[in-house]
Amino acid sequence: MSIAPDPDGFYSHRDYPDSKIAGLYDMGRTIGRGHFAVVKIAKHVFTGETVAVKVIDKMKLDEVSRDHMFQEVVCMKLVQHPNVVRLYDVIDTSTKLYLVLELGDGGDLYDFITKHESGLNEDLSKRLFRQIVTAISYCHRLHVVHRDLKPENVVFFEKLGIVKLTDFGFSNKFTPGSTLNTACGSLAYSAPEILLGNPYDAPKVDIWSLGVILYMLVCGSLPFQERNDSETLAKIMDCEYRLPMRLSSECKNLISRLLVRDPDQRPTLDDILNDVWLALDAFDDHPIDMYSEPLISRYVAPPINPQSALLSTN
Repeated sequence: MSIAPDPDGFYSHRDYPDSKIAGLYDMGRTIGRGHFAVVKIAKHVFTGETVAVKVIDKMKLDEVSRDHMFQEVVCMKLVQHPNVVRLYDVIDTSTKLYLVLELGDGGDLYDFITKHESGLNEDLSKRLFRQIVTAISYCHRLHVVHRDLKPENVVFFEKLGIVKLTDFGFSNKFTPGSTLNTACGSLAYSAPEILLGNPYDAPKVDIWSLGVILYMLVCGSLPFQERNDSETLAKIMDCEYRLPMRLSSECKNLISRLLVRDPDQRPTLDDILNDVWLALDAFDDHPIDMYSEPLISRYVAPPINPQSALLSTN
């Protein structure tokens, strides 16, 4: 017998085939898809609140993918910040792992930028960029590196008036003073040292990606985007990009400090937050006080051991 959704696209929790998720959420339409996972809209049975559920097929995971999923859960459980999408719950079954996530209501930053051909004005860019930097600064203080920073992984929460960082699939814990080796992320946003396959200082690769995001915010396009990957790679290695004349000298200066090939020459996150271009008197800071505990967080099950969830397949 087939299972049909209701008019709003949600499957009844009584009909959804996986009993562990069925008692808690009505599953809706798919809003994202990857190699080993899909992301669905879901509705909490008791509160009626809408969430995003990342459904990971454990049977398709190889050892490397299992490690990434483990790190994603560990890092998202650790990072609790107003500008980071919350992981409400982790539900483990024999074949699936469900990550129940906060759902944004305003789309992602990439789509927003592409609607503005020449980029956003500098005041709005400051407001958005500062929130992203603040989120990454908090992550780094907890020794969590994101490694896949890009506008597609920044989502709007219009009711709260803020943006939040999401998708920690390439995140990892790091030890200050030590290096990481895994090459990951998206080409156009990746630091030169990652693309060269060299051991790298984890915080510095996120800082490079912040430079690419800032460029996109104020210019409306990528700084390094050529006809093919080889040409794009060459531009990244040479740090070759153009800045529009219309940008303020302060904005240009910050971008040029971020997009530096030598990671030791890049500013720290504190340097970025204290940069003259991000001066707080230019705009009202984002309304963190508006961030409150969602009703759903009172109903979710106690957190499980994420390692056992990712390593168990029976």
